[in-house]
Amino acid sequence: MKRLLTILATLVILCVGTTNAQYNQRYISWASRNFLAADNYKDAIEILNILLRANKNSHEAYYLRGYAKLGLGDLLGAEADLTEALRLNPVYTEAYHYRGIVRSELGNYEDAVADFAAAIDLRPDLPNSYYSRGVTHLRNKNYVKSLVDFDAILRFTDKDAQTHINRGVAFLNLADTLEAHKCFDKAIHTNREYTEGYNQKAMLLMAEGRNEEALENFNLAIKYDSTYLQPLFNRTIVYCNLERYEEALEDYKRVVSLNEYVVGGYYNMAIVYAIRGEWDEALENYNKVIYHAPDNVKGYFNRAGVYAELGRYAEALGDYSKAIELYPDFANAYLSRALVKDRIHDLAGASHDRAIAARKIEEYEARLEENPDELSIYADTSRHFNQLVSFESKLAERRLHEGQEGEITLRPMFRFTLSAPTTVSSHRYYVERLDRFKEDVADTNIVFSCSDTSLTEEEVAALNAAYEKEALGDGWQPLFKHGISQLCVRQYTSALGLLSDAIALLPDNPFLYLNRAVARAEMIDFISSINRSDRISIDSEMKPGHVVERRYDYGDAVADLNRAIELAPEVAYLYYNRANLHALSGDMPAAYDDYTRAIELAPELAEAWFNRGLVQLYMKDTRKGCIDLSKAGELGIKEAYTVLKRYNKN
Repeated sequence: MKRLLTILATLVILCVGTTNAQYNQRYISWASRNFLAADNYKDAIEILNILLRANKNSHEAYYLRGYAKLGLGDLLGAEADLTEALRLNPVYTEAYHYRGIVRSELGNYEDAVADFAAAIDLRPDLPNSYYSRGVTHLRNKNYVKSLVDFDAILRFTDKDAQTHINRGVAFLNLADTLEAHKCFDKAIHTNREYTEGYNQKAMLLMAEGRNEEALENFNLAIKYDSTYLQPLFNRTIVYCNLERYEEALEDYKRVVSLNEYVVGGYYNMAIVYAIRGEWDEALENYNKVIYHAPDNVKGYFNRAGVYAELGRYAEALGDYSKAIELYPDFANAYLSRALVKDRIHDLAGASHDRAIAARKIEEYEARLEENPDELSIYADTSRHFNQLVSFESKLAERRLHEGQEGEITLRPMFRFTLSAPTTVSSHRYYVERLDRFKEDVADTNIVFSCSDTSLTEEEVAALNAAYEKEALGDGWQPLFKHGISQLCVRQYTSALGLLSDAIALLPDNPFLYLNRAVARAEMIDFISSINRSDRISIDSEMKPGHVVERRYDYGDAVADLNRAIELAPEVAYLYYNRANLHALSGDMPAAYDDYTRAIELAPELAEAWFNRGLVQLYMKDTRKGCIDLSKAGELGIKEAYTVLKRYNKN
């Protein structure tokens, strides 16, 4: 299949230049649908881009590309393409349907409902839009309206188990547990191997305190899908309710073995171990909670209690203080810290903490009288924080750490580097001056790229030795080439010296300054990596990560790029590289401005769209950041869809 899809893509590219444009468009549409049928969304987008360059009025191409972007999690990009498809063809039922799905995923429920209504008006005989509108009403807590739509589905067929489950959820939220039970039973009767029917029924039974019956249904859910985490996780709560702690622990271990990022598994294991008085095991699991969720207040608060039980009072004080730092109104944390201070005979400190706690409690109770709906669990001293969390708890959400499933970083700077002569250069727009420079260098092993060398260490070493001999001769070219090879083997001081010598011979060439700027920046990065190697990243909750606290001076590298821009203000790569240095230095507004200038000069420069998207995410402009990332993905940077998908999960 993969080989067939590759052949299709090649044929599409070859067909574009022929005279029968209408035939080609049909062919590309057919080929793109083959990619979509194989869930190969990225290749589908690439060939649809070809069609849209040939025909910007193809409503079907916009629709298909929007569908592909939805499959990749690029919701904003999908919405834009589906909207364009509808502008070109206002009676396109499928485009309304899928735009409704996109808008529902974005939380724009009102417009989503309007899109589903438009699709239903056009094709009232198709059940899909009734179903999607029902789900949207369910998400928007319009439970009665959701039931109307799910009832409409049942007029088409009553054999869809998920529709019965959705009706049950709606009745449950309307406090009609009797009807909810009937719906879940109907789902199970409709499909006896459908895990979700047993799972939903079990959760309802668990909420009603019918633990033995809940356990039976969780067992059946797990029987039919042993990798489905929710019933497995919630079965542990039933085991705990039945005081069957050993079995609960076995299930929790199985949960985290299936997905190590289910933080609630570690949290609940810690609580169970604490109940059993196994403090070392409890501590080990709270450590994992804090590792995966470093801003979780309850994790620090509960771990402090374990430290106190173990007599490790300094660490207990540190954790209570961290909980207070994260949530300054945490009255229980002040009271608990006061108890620890009593134990170490810090009576003044204990008294001070109790006074603060008393004030926090008084303020909380006063607010509660004014607004009974206002409730802060951290100021409410009647609250306990050693209760098991459910699978739906925010604490249980997946956390992605640097190095797990790929760290998202800025795309690197462009520069000349060593590569195989057959390697295709990654730059996407023509710069006459750059091509003339490459002709002057006259070496097919040196390419302009933002990627690392494609050569092996042995090949790089051989070229470095050859260039070293050349550098003994005259001219700037041998110095430049040896400087490039020295940079590839991380001989930064030597590389800078060689590039500086080349600049002395050719002081008005912007690309020599560009490469010296990269050499200076890479030397700084290498030095900084000895202590710490992280850079702008996207963390597990899909918020822009931190810039390293210790900043390094890229001033000389920026000065080189400033000079290069003076010499060649029309070259987008120079602004792009300078933007990277601004971003790494923490000057996000300056980085944004330079990426914008690079995009103005070279709208096809995907790396600039990608990096500007990350910078905007860092500056909390999420919507614009996602739009830029969508454009980067459209232009070929597949990593953009990873970022977009993570943000959509959040």
